[in-house]
Amino acid sequence: MDNTQILQHIDHTRLAAVSTWEEIEALCRQALEWHTASVCIPPSFVRRVREAFPQLRICTVIGFPLGYNTTQTKVFETAEAVAGGADEVDMVVNLGDVKDGAFDRVTAEIAALKAAADGRVLKVIIETCALTDEEKTALCRCVTEGGADYIKTSTGFGTAGAKLEDITLFRQHSGPGVKIKAAGGIRTK
Repeated sequence: MDNTQILQHIDHTRLAAVSTWEEIEALCRQALEWHTASVCIPPSFVRRVREAFPQLRICTVIGFPLGYNTTQTKVFETAEAVAGGADEVDMVVNLGDVKDGAFDRVTAEIAALKAAADGRVLKVIIETCALTDEEKTALCRCVTEGGADYIKTSTGFGTAGAKLEDITLFRQHSGPGVKIKAAGGIRTK
């Protein structure tokens, strides 16, 4: 696989709290030049990017980076992102619910956000660096049963990113329709 093929699978991302419009515009221009899969940007920029770069695929984040917003807040954020022109949403699970073993709540939240996404791609960030293998396995079931399109390893704000053993675990325990997004810490082919 060459660099051009790899770039077609990368969400070109800028999620820093101090991101400026100038930096987001530069990111979008790079995404067009490099033919990346999408741009992943803060929700506050979605509408402006849709207007300025209508040809780009736009991804934004929900409940980011900590995931502990209420489900109702995340549903509102998702609907707002879709109304602004987002093609994809990356939600962060409520890690408190995960640590409490409340996987039914996690599944229900995923399903609610999938409905709010109104046919858009939904990726579920589970922040693997904070979880046991048993929790990761349970989350594979939640993502599958909740109807999400992807399970994703990391926000990039945690203590570690993607690890090969997590990708293997995801493949073993996620449903056949669930894709995998490795994020964070990947530096080589």
